[in-house]
Amino acid sequence: MNTSFDIIIVGSGAGGGTMARALADTGAKILVIERGDFIPQEDQNWSAEAVWKQLRYRTTETWRDEGGIPFRPYTHYCVGGNTKFWGTVMYRLRPEDFGVVQHEDGVSPAWPIDYATLAPYYDRAEQLYGVHGEAGVDPTEGPRGPYPYPPVPHARVVSEIVTRLTQQGLHPSALPLGLQPSCILCNTCNSFPCKIHAKSDAEVCGIGPATKQANVTLWTNARAHRLFTDASGKRIESVEVERAGQMTRVSAPLVIVSCGAVNSAALLLRSANDQHPGGLANSSGLVGKRYMAHLATMMQGFHPFRVNDTVFQKTVAINDFYFKGPHSPFPLGQIQSQGRTHGVMAQTVAPMFPVRAFEAWSARGVDWLAMTEDLPRVENRVTVEANGGIRLHYQPNNLRAHKRLVRETRCMLRKLGFWMVVTHSHKSKNTTHQCGTLVFGTDPRKSVLDTYCRTHDIENLLVVDASFFPSSAAVNPGLTIVAQALRVADHIKSTRA
Repeated sequence: MNTSFDIIIVGSGAGGGTMARALADTGAKILVIERGDFIPQEDQNWSAEAVWKQLRYRTTETWRDEGGIPFRPYTHYCVGGNTKFWGTVMYRLRPEDFGVVQHEDGVSPAWPIDYATLAPYYDRAEQLYGVHGEAGVDPTEGPRGPYPYPPVPHARVVSEIVTRLTQQGLHPSALPLGLQPSCILCNTCNSFPCKIHAKSDAEVCGIGPATKQANVTLWTNARAHRLFTDASGKRIESVEVERAGQMTRVSAPLVIVSCGAVNSAALLLRSANDQHPGGLANSSGLVGKRYMAHLATMMQGFHPFRVNDTVFQKTVAINDFYFKGPHSPFPLGQIQSQGRTHGVMAQTVAPMFPVRAFEAWSARGVDWLAMTEDLPRVENRVTVEANGGIRLHYQPNNLRAHKRLVRETRCMLRKLGFWMVVTHSHKSKNTTHQCGTLVFGTDPRKSVLDTYCRTHDIENLLVVDASFFPSSAAVNPGLTIVAQALRVADHIKSTRA
């Protein structure tokens, strides 16, 4: 068995999958280590019962919250990572998001790069992931050219809502969606794996094309437990991997960690040694700290006499409150339409009611998401316990702004004629859109990574996932992860030449 490679990538999600695709043409011997397996293409992919009630594809692993109470995170270990279950909304950060932004409850810090630096990589990322959208309508978007593909058309009910939102003085715009040409616009996209591989996820757009190259090897059901440094502590010497019940070590001159913000931080913390007693690359003391996850509230407008026959509903967003609210000078966030809620999905929140009641309810509802930026706090952090388990210390902040956004969304839906608006939020158990645990920057005292996601302390170790985010902004992080991965890959190619 070959245990020596040129590049090792740990993780196959938005960061790792894109890195594998971008580096595949170098001819370097690349090993991708994925702790899960391929999601099988099966009928259960599109079953709300299997996905939401049986949790067929979600990890059975438990983490602990800050009080020590175990919980099952919304995380999937598989080829493509959590992108297999995302809703394919692929937004660019707004140009203002790269600078200092004052919020009601604190400051969103500046990034060490600006929008112009990432813009050409956003272009490439949208092309690579087949993003559909419409430029020039969203009042908050930065300078850009046309999208690679036209926006997904609104269904009849959504189109009527868009017209009425415009009459309210709002500026609805098309959601940028990553979809393949084979997409049939079904009602099991958001949070479901795609049975026909028509979703632009990291398996379809990254790992699949990469592994067609003879120089790229994928290990599935292989878990990286620790990273080992050489005697100097300045280089990664090997990666300890558990595979088929056996421990082995693999080595490469370049190691890229892309496990997601929680697991990447945990891997570095578990790899503490004499040279790095607080965890690898942790001279700043920031490894695992500044965890962020968006404040997100699911909302459904209900009208007893209006049946919503929409199949694919997730096509519109409202960004009018992104920079300030109607009664607040501070940013509130974004409102997005969501995929259809199935009765079983609703029943997981209130299991005391029969699923048929929720089916009748959902058939008369329209689903939305209100999303607000979470601010970085060192108290919000990832730690590892003595047994190696993950502990997530997290309390959401910027709550006043989020409450204002929920109130504005509720008002918007009532103006649309919905009799009732119901809400649900994961609050402190939110592990979606996780970011910020290995922040990048130019000062090693105040950051873990440099602007190309290389650790300041260990010269051949990079981390390419949402860990590097200094702030969470208020849009989905996927496209920014992909764009930065392409930027990092270009840097690797230029420095290896």
